[in-house]
Amino acid sequence: MKTLRCLLLILLAVVVVPSARAHVGSKDVFETVSSGQYKLFVTIRMPTVIPGVAVVEVRSTGAPVTGLHITPMPMTGEAAKHPPTSDAMQRSTTDPAFFTGSIWMMASGSWEVRFDIAGAAGEGKASVPVPAVAVTTLKMQRGMGVVLGLLGLFLVISMAGIIAAAVREARLQPGQTAPASRRRRALIAMATSLAVMGLMVYGGAKWWDAEAAGYAEGVYRPLEAHAGLKGDVLDLQLKSFRPSDEEAKLSRSNNDLLPDHGHLMHLYAIRQPEMDAVFHLHPELVGPGDFRMTLPAMPEGRYTLYGDIVHANGFPETIVAALDVPASMTGGTPGPDDAIAHPAPLSQGMLGTTYKLPDGYTMVWDRPAGLTASTAYEFHFRLLAPDGSPATDVQPYMGMAGHAAFVKTDGTVFAHTHPEGSAAMAAMTLANGDGGAGGPSDGAMDAMPGMQMASSQPLSNAVDFPYGFPTSGRYRIFIQMKHGTTIETGSFDTNVQ
Repeated sequence: MKTLRCLLLILLAVVVVPSARAHVGSKDVFETVSSGQYKLFVTIRMPTVIPGVAVVEVRSTGAPVTGLHITPMPMTGEAAKHPPTSDAMQRSTTDPAFFTGSIWMMASGSWEVRFDIAGAAGEGKASVPVPAVAVTTLKMQRGMGVVLGLLGLFLVISMAGIIAAAVREARLQPGQTAPASRRRRALIAMATSLAVMGLMVYGGAKWWDAEAAGYAEGVYRPLEAHAGLKGDVLDLQLKSFRPSDEEAKLSRSNNDLLPDHGHLMHLYAIRQPEMDAVFHLHPELVGPGDFRMTLPAMPEGRYTLYGDIVHANGFPETIVAALDVPASMTGGTPGPDDAIAHPAPLSQGMLGTTYKLPDGYTMVWDRPAGLTASTAYEFHFRLLAPDGSPATDVQPYMGMAGHAAFVKTDGTVFAHTHPEGSAAMAAMTLANGDGGAGGPSDGAMDAMPGMQMASSQPLSNAVDFPYGFPTSGRYRIFIQMKHGTTIETGSFDTNVQ
């Protein structure tokens, strides 16, 4: 029965079409990891069903890499101590720095892909965390259903004919004609076999429907979120729901969160439908699943809230809620890490590759000539001083050179990313063994690639973000960088083919 169930799940994987909710609508993972002199730009295209196959692509820089092996393994629990045999990635025959491979993700949960590196600088290891979840199901394609139905009908009728022929003629000598009694028994046998096989088909259909319904119950759903206002205080409550057996493997609750960049939640509030007001906020946890904060002054209207959290096992999640802000809300003082921007409304046309900031600084996007969906990019942004020269007073913003949010204008895609990639830093810390039993510490995070402590030495005025747009359409991108004590938010628009 276990083998049969596994085969059923794999068959279900064939008839599933994606509608991802990792981040929001962005299931693939883009990450830059380092190990000694090796640097890997990793793209992991996660399956939309579990069990399923993840496709891994790696471009290496730094010391030459001669071989890569990849291993999928849970990030926590007993299974994390017993990894399976690794799979060798295939090196491109035309580009020796490019490798491809695939791995089976056999169960839902918080996983990591471990890379064993061989090359000119000796052996190295690095890991990238990935959330493994089934994200949607659809009915079987109509054409395939018709073909399988006809084949099944043919098999049932053929089997009934074989049974009738056996009853009618099996005991006759060659050349003899079946008597009327045997012909009657053959007809009865045929009718009986058709009835029995009909009942078997009916029972099989019921079993299939039950298994399919059970699988559908395991499709990933983010924690429910309800947002309300009490004066100018946001009350955002995360509700745990009773999970199915499949969802229970994710080990999620509303009270098991890890700090990421010093905050338990990174909350983007974006006014809809014009996306002309955006806030990067950090509410505080005051009780299980209960986040609160005094909002800064916000223009009235309906806002979509995207809240990034990381669970204790490294599983990242983006909760989504709506909030109506009245004109009467006065607002309070923004927090030290809160960022605010008021770009031009979407209806006024496309924003370009240069964005003028309120204090005279300018942010520039060195945009590629053409952008296509499902393609990995490393997007390059620069911060310029009022005189047009490179900014010389850039400081880390929450430990990073910058933060980015890629948002599709219809709300179906939201991804909050960092210069190292799209994985949550708390999950990166767990995957690379720096968190200890209690989860990632601030000190461990500061030691991670891409994490930079505030310093009297300014950073480069340029920052890169690995990412790939999951679908075509219009996107608005928000880039946050800090110079001196000022947090800037640049806004850019693009059409993805």
